[in-house]
This record gives sequence, C-alpha cells and structure tokens, in this order.
Amino acid sequence: MEALVLEEKGRLSLRNVELKERLGPRDVRIELKHVGICGSDIHYYTHGGIGRRVVTAPMILGHEAAGVILEVGPEVTTLAPGDRVCMEPGIPNPNSRASREGIYNVDPDVTFWATPPVHGVMRPLVIHPADFCFRLPDHVSTAEGAMVEPLAVGLHAAAKASITPGDVALVIGAGTIGLVTALSALSGGCSRVIVSDVVPARLEVARALGAVTPVDVAMQDLSAIVAGATGGWGADLVFEASGSPVVAPTLFDQVRPGGTVVYIGMPGAPVSIDVGAAQRKEATIKPTYRYAHVFERAVRLIASGRMNVKPLITETYNFADSIRAFEYAASPDPSSIKVQVAL
Repeated sequence: MEALVLEEKGRLSLRNVELKERLGPRDVRIELKHVGICGSDIHYYTHGGIGRRVVTAPMILGHEAAGVILEVGPEVTTLAPGDRVCMEPGIPNPNSRASREGIYNVDPDVTFWATPPVHGVMRPLVIHPADFCFRLPDHVSTAEGAMVEPLAVGLHAAAKASITPGDVALVIGAGTIGLVTALSALSGGCSRVIVSDVVPARLEVARALGAVTPVDVAMQDLSAIVAGATGGWGADLVFEASGSPVVAPTLFDQVRPGGTVVYIGMPGAPVSIDVGAAQRKEATIKPTYRYAHVFERAVRLIASGRMNVKPLITETYNFADSIRAFEYAASPDPSSIKVQVAL
C-alpha cells in the first residue's frame, strides 16, 4: 500500500510499502480517514529521533487517527464493519506489571504507532486490536475523532491534577496540547484558566474556548495577571504544556503555596527546576506521560458538545499532499494549531 515514509532525518517519501500484518481473532481492519500530525512526528522528521528513540530504518509516521472498520476478527463482538472509530495508538503488554497495576501508559514494552521501530498510520489501512478502538457517534466526524488522541493527553493531565471545582489554573503554551489541556481543566471544574504564549493568533483561539484569560508573555506581565486573578495567592494548578527549557527554572513562580504543577511538555534536553522554590511553597509536581483510561471519556465529551475541538483543526491536506503537509507543519504559520491529513 502507499504510505508516507520517513526515510531518514529530513527526507520523506510517498511510496508503496509491503507490511506483513494479519488480522488476529480480536483485531479489526480499519480504513483510515483522518490522521493528525503531532509534534513528535515533526521531531522525528526534523531531528531523526526523540531522546533515546532514534529512527534507524524507514518508518511510516502518524498516530492520531480515525477511520472506518472494514473487517473484524472472529472473536470481536463489540464492533462491526461500517463502524467509525478512533484508535488509541499504544498497545501495552497485557502481562506486564505496569498493565496489571493500571498504568499501562508507562509500560516499557508498549508498542506505539510511529515510535521507532513501529510503523504509524499515514497510510490507507491498518490492523489494530478491537480493545483499543472506540466507536464514534454518528454526529462526530472522523476529523474530530483524530483529535481524541491529543485530547486524551489533556484529560490525563487534568485527572493527574486532581482539580477541585473552582480552581484557577495556568496553562503554559497555547499549542494543541496546551489548548486541549485548557479545555480539560475547564471541563474538570476550573473556574478560570489563564493561558500564556507568545503567538497572538493562538491566544485568540484560546480566548474562544470559554472562561479563558489569554496572556501574551512577550507583551504582558504574567505574574501580575495571575496575581490579579487570584488575589495575589497564585494559581491552584500550573500545567506546563510548552516543553520550553526557558520555562522550567521559573515554573513555581505562579503556583500558590500547596499548589500543583503538572508537567506535560517534553523538553528536548534535561532542564533545571528550582527545587528550593517548590519546597518553600510545598508545591507538588506531577509529571505525565501520554495517557491511560481516557479515550472513551474523550469521545463522550466531544459527543456531548462539552468540548469543541473543531476550531483547533486549522489545516487539512489530502493524502497526496502529505509531504507538503509535513513541510508546512514543520514551519507553520503562527496561527496554525493542528494540521491533519485526509485519506
């Protein structure tokens, strides 16, 4: 089948790929309809790796996906051909201790699409376990379905934060993950979410999400705005969603005494955190990695209308133009948030 292949760092091709995939008894065969381009895809494309994960052989990119089931294995009873689904891209080892303890997202043996050496889904067809496929209601598009994966990151972070209704949260970074985190914080009970960034167009999208105060940190004093919103006390929750190493040393400046910092963004290199600042406030820091047990919740929230992810999809390219889509996503217009490919 034809697929978008990362041949090596900086070089993509759209070509035929022979894959030895067989439909197992509890698997489904899916025709892909929409695939999102994630920051990790771009990092593999532009840098050839992320940390210890290095592309050493051609790899199909893409892991944010939704499509239509064409065929089901003989033991699948919950899904049927014609069902529209989104797919959780990580398959954990069911026998691992991490899986048994319910933290399968940190299973060292997880098989995750578009993570070397595992192929992703920028291609017409994929086989996937039925247990990791989630039916989309008729009124939810496959474009929205492909947004469930990034939304799951935000929901997982919100759950980790243990939100108390009425909390004031600060989200650092107004990219896709920052914006879905803001949505998740509001849905979880936050009364106000302050979102900071340096791109005005992204902050305007944030403003439209609901009870959000956008802050352009290139022009405005973030500390003064957080203080004004909290009576000088500080934000109950701080979500770091930028991955910027510049943010790390000042991470505890905006959180209240006894508050919580949730680290979502993944820095490209080790960063320095001011442990003394955290100690003086007895602040809690909670790192997150991907997600666990949230896909079905994400689908329900989109279907209910509580979360509108459609404004976050700013560009859609045809599969034939997928190389151009990656080139654009790697050097996007400042207003770009989520680029998708329609198959």
